[in-house]
Amino acid sequence: MLFESVASGLELFLTPLAVSMTLLGVIIGLLIGALPGLGPLMGIILLLPVAISLPPVAAMGFLIAIFVGGSCGGSISAILLRIPGTPLAAATLFDGYPMAKKGRASDAIGIAITASAIGGLIGGVVLIMGSPILANFASDFAPPEYAMLAITGLFAIAIISGGSLVKGLISGCFGLLLATIGTDEFSTGYRFTFGNHNMLNGFHIVAVVVGLFAVSEMAAQIMGRDLLKKPEIKIERPGFNSIFLTLKNWKNLVRSSSIGVFFGALPGAGGVISSFTSYAIAKAWARPDENYGEGAEGGVVATEAANNATVGGTLVPSLALGIPGDASSAMLLGALLILGFVPGPILFEQQPDMVGGIFLVYLASNVFLLIAGILVTPLFVYILRIPKFYLIPVVLLLCSIGTFALQASVFDLMVMLGFGLVGILFRAANYPLSPIVIGLILGPILENNLRRALLISREGYWIFVDRPVAATLLVINILLVVGAFWVALRNRRNKNQLSKA
Repeated sequence: MLFESVASGLELFLTPLAVSMTLLGVIIGLLIGALPGLGPLMGIILLLPVAISLPPVAAMGFLIAIFVGGSCGGSISAILLRIPGTPLAAATLFDGYPMAKKGRASDAIGIAITASAIGGLIGGVVLIMGSPILANFASDFAPPEYAMLAITGLFAIAIISGGSLVKGLISGCFGLLLATIGTDEFSTGYRFTFGNHNMLNGFHIVAVVVGLFAVSEMAAQIMGRDLLKKPEIKIERPGFNSIFLTLKNWKNLVRSSSIGVFFGALPGAGGVISSFTSYAIAKAWARPDENYGEGAEGGVVATEAANNATVGGTLVPSLALGIPGDASSAMLLGALLILGFVPGPILFEQQPDMVGGIFLVYLASNVFLLIAGILVTPLFVYILRIPKFYLIPVVLLLCSIGTFALQASVFDLMVMLGFGLVGILFRAANYPLSPIVIGLILGPILENNLRRALLISREGYWIFVDRPVAATLLVINILLVVGAFWVALRNRRNKNQLSKA
């Protein structure tokens, strides 16, 4: 089944449009990742309106390539400016910037790109081998299991999304509430539409996420004091000898990639945790003369391999179960739904060619990352020298054009601006935004399966206890909540003791 799926996907992938869009996505992802304050999530959000007008495999290739390129691009500004383009590259600072100060910036960038590409390919192997097995296991799931699974994804994301547990859960519930707006699929009644025909189908998810993330981020950048600052950077191109420098650390490379895949497969963990963890382990295993923190090549290998391996790991539960590993994969799931595909076991059973196409675009993205990253890096460095004063209006213009182009609707623009204000308020109050998107995507899955489960049940909510898998997921959900509250109480107690001391 696995080989048949990949073989059938080959025909969809080997088209000029799909291949060129995958390559273009890698270049755009590297560029957006390199610009501080943006990152792969922002890239996916900005280009989602363009992608959904393409054939399915070309569209997913474009978005997945942005995810792959953006996860690596942050290392360029981290190495050259000591400013990580994305939080994913924060750990790359430890050794990447010292390498640049020693005059080895091109080597550091080359190692970062090579390690990212190889880590991504290792993640791809796990994706191809692991997701069909997981999907096959989940093929017997019924509405009770899907409902519990949606709750697991929601809890995991809300709890691990950073900051306060309560704030994460509130953000997730806000997303769930947004998902209820529109026409009820069961009763065809209208919910929270306030007589406005534009709201009969709810808010368009692209307009919501562009407002929440892109508009609020640009507002945050405008309030900064470095709008006119022009970084002084020397333009250098890494050489292909970087591949040999990276492969010298092959044990570190394989170990860090495995760590990245593991954390990627855990909903909510993400690349930041995996990169810091892999760096800490690599440093612990290193010889004293490797001098981690002072420009060690192994430090860059560890963090960047873990970053991009996380992408492959996070796509495993996303494709196999329909549970996103992080906000970026949630957007990919949203794109799949918009394109007419339902992620999860049904996708593997009914559209194996689409699954195979997604596998292939992911692998191709990492190969293109290695080639394009090394050849085109001087372009990204040049763009890094452009002040934000000129970049911010371009991003806002792209947001507006992309959102309007969705349905040629002024209402979508108003939704984008409205949720831009919501995003600003949430950021000001230190509430995480990612759980809102997860709630918005998982909300319909949770509601529909919960109601179907209760309709087929003769004993009400006991159906979630009678079925072994649903009961196991229910116990996991309870443990997640109890454990999170226990950790929160312990942290508060420790904080109070420190303040009294």
